[in-house]
Amino acid sequence: MSDETTNGAAVPAQQEAAGPVFSVEKIYVKDVSFESPNAPAVFGESAQPDLQLNLNQSVQRLNENLFEVVLKVTLTCKVGDKTAYVAEVAQAGLFGLANLQPQAVDVLLGTQCPNILFPYVRQLVGELIQAGGFPPFLLQPINFDALYAETVRQRQAQAEGGNADIASVEPAGNA
Repeated sequence: MSDETTNGAAVPAQQEAAGPVFSVEKIYVKDVSFESPNAPAVFGESAQPDLQLNLNQSVQRLNENLFEVVLKVTLTCKVGDKTAYVAEVAQAGLFGLANLQPQAVDVLLGTQCPNILFPYVRQLVGELIQAGGFPPFLLQPINFDALYAETVRQRQAQAEGGNADIASVEPAGNA
């Protein structure tokens, strides 16, 4: 028996020699919040709700082969001039990546990891809103490949002397 074991944070030596490794080590809720500052009065409002979605992603390298990716969604619903609710979810995952080129690591962290986390975000946001007494809400799919491509384009423009604001990349609409 070998002493080369993994605690979920390191890639075993056998896998390192075998080739590229991409693994989901853990998925967890990092932060969750729901506020309905104008309840119960807002339940009687008849105006059309105005929804604003804000999506952010952060990546932190924990060690050579382990990364924490956090997908944060804030959904604000206003009815007239009143805030009906604000639902905020930060869903995180620990991902093992080894034996990959830096560009491949960047692509996986920017596309596959948020694609893995998004269904958890969608479910939790929907449950929060419904538990808050509001009609069910389903976050529409988000094209993380397109968001990543836009981020890369903005980085290139910035490197070439442009004034692109990388931090402001958000999904167009709810697509």
